[in-house]
Amino acid sequence: MSTDAIVMLKNDHQEIRKAFREFEKAGDGALKTRGRLVDKIIELLTVHTYIENEVMYPRVRELVPELEDDVLESYEEHHVADVLVLELSAMKPEDERFTAKTTVLIENVRHHIEEEENEWFPQVREALGRKALQELGAEMGKARAKAPRRPSQPSALKKTVDAVIS
Repeated sequence: MSTDAIVMLKNDHQEIRKAFREFEKAGDGALKTRGRLVDKIIELLTVHTYIENEVMYPRVRELVPELEDDVLESYEEHHVADVLVLELSAMKPEDERFTAKTTVLIENVRHHIEEEENEWFPQVREALGRKALQELGAEMGKARAKAPRRPSQPSALKKTVDAVIS
């Protein structure tokens, strides 16, 4: 497996997209299947955003200052996804807004992935080069090993989530 940071992130994106398609194909009648798929999506996104937020974004911000605005936008897009993931993790597939919330998450993450892959990654690859991306990928591999698999739920946000889903 490649240690190139961008290749690693694109591999994550493929796995995430696959889970999205499986959710969409499952249909409204397959609540148990959709519930399992959302659990999988939550884990994939929690790990992925962790390694990007903890390793990729800070290093790119440091090494490629001209991409500062893109990094900040990515952090905000992750924040939106994190809130939706946190809310979904507290819901059941039969909850009225479960499918709608998952659909919004999927739409937001697809947009984020497209921007990263089509705009941001080429700029990062050009600015950093192969050796730096491999070093970054090795760091990301270590971070992945210790990454959380479920979102953490700070008490203030939990109260907000509970109020929204009840």
